[in-house]
Amino acid sequence: MPYKISGSKSETARVIILKESDWSIESNTVISGSGAYEIEELETGNKLVISRTNDGEVLGYGVVSSEYYAPTVGDRGIFASGNSVPGVTIIEYITISTTSDSTDFGDLTEGRSNCMATSNGITGRGIFGGGGTHPTYSNVIDYITILTPDNATAFGDLFLTRDSLAATSNSINDRGIFGGGYATIAVNTIDYVTISTTGNAFDFGDTTVKRYHLTGLSNGTNDRGVFGGGVSSDVIDYITISSAANAIDFGNLTLARYQSGAASNGTGNRGVWAGGANGPLDIIDYITISSTGNAIDFGDLTVARYGIGGTSNSINNRGVFGGGNSGINDNTIDYITISSTGNAADFGDLTLKRTGVTATANA
Repeated sequence: MPYKISGSKSETARVIILKESDWSIESNTVISGSGAYEIEELETGNKLVISRTNDGEVLGYGVVSSEYYAPTVGDRGIFASGNSVPGVTIIEYITISTTSDSTDFGDLTEGRSNCMATSNGITGRGIFGGGGTHPTYSNVIDYITILTPDNATAFGDLFLTRDSLAATSNSINDRGIFGGGYATIAVNTIDYVTISTTGNAFDFGDTTVKRYHLTGLSNGTNDRGVFGGGVSSDVIDYITISSAANAIDFGNLTLARYQSGAASNGTGNRGVWAGGANGPLDIIDYITISSTGNAIDFGDLTVARYGIGGTSNSINNRGVFGGGNSGINDNTIDYITISSTGNAADFGDLTLKRTGVTATANA
C-alpha cells in the first residue's frame, strides 16, 4: 500500500517532502485552500515535511516516519511544572487541533511550580524560566525541542531569581521575554534571552507595576508583548519585544485577578486571559493586541480555576488551558476558538492534577 502523509492547514501552501535517506525531494505540491489534505504515492521511510505559505512563511513539520501522519504546523502544546507535590518536574504534550488526554514528554531539570514558558514558535524550541518551591526561588532557565519528547536541558539563568513571573516571545524572531514575579517581594523586572542560543538573560526594562502571578502573550511575529493581571491587579501593559525599554500602560482586565492562563492567535492579533484567582474564576476575556484598551468578556471556562497554563496553535486559532486549582487541584484541559467568543469546551485531561502550571507550543 503506498504511504501517504495527512495533515491540515489554514491556507493555500506549497508542501515539500524530503526523503531522509538522501534528502532528495520526493514531492513538491501546492495544496489549495484550507482544511485537510493528503499527499499520496510516497515511498515508505522517514520524511522531512516543509510548507511555504502565500506570504512567504516557511513552516517545518520535523521528521516524520512512515507510520506517522504530519500534524498541523505549530500544533504541539506543552504543559509543565506545578505543585501537586512541591516541585513537579513533569512535562507533557498534546496535539492542539485534536481533543485527547495529554502524553508524557519528559522532565524539567529541577522540580518547581509557577515557572513560565515560551517558545520560538515553529522553530521548535521551548524554554522554561524561574519558579520555585517556597521559600526557595529559582533562576533556572531550561529548554526542550518541542517535537522531540525528552528531558529538558540547562539553558542559563534569569537576570533576577524569582517565581510567579510571566513569559512571552516574538516567535520565530527568537527573543524570549520574562516579566514581573516574586523574589520575597513583588518585582517589576523584565529580562530577555535569545531562544535559539543558550546563556544568561539580560535586563530589558520594567513593567508599569510591581506584581506577580501575572501572565504574558504576544501577537507573534508582529512583535508586541502584553502582560495582564497579577495579585490584586487588573493592569495590562505592553512592550515592543525587539526593543529593550520599560512597559507602557495598555488598559485593564475585566476583573483584577492572578494565575490566569493566557493565549493568542498570533498574527490574528487577539489575546485572551482565562480563569484566575479572585474566586476561583471561570471568566475569559480578550483584547486586540495591536491596539490599547480594556479587555472585553469572551465567555467562561468549563471549570472555574486558577494556576492554569495557557497556549495556542497560533494562526490555526485554537487556545487551550490546562490544570489549575478549582478548590482542589485539577487536571482539566479545555479549549476555545480564539477569533470567536463563547464558552470553552472539554478537551481532555493532564496526566497529573496540579496547579501552578505553565504552557507553550511550537506556534
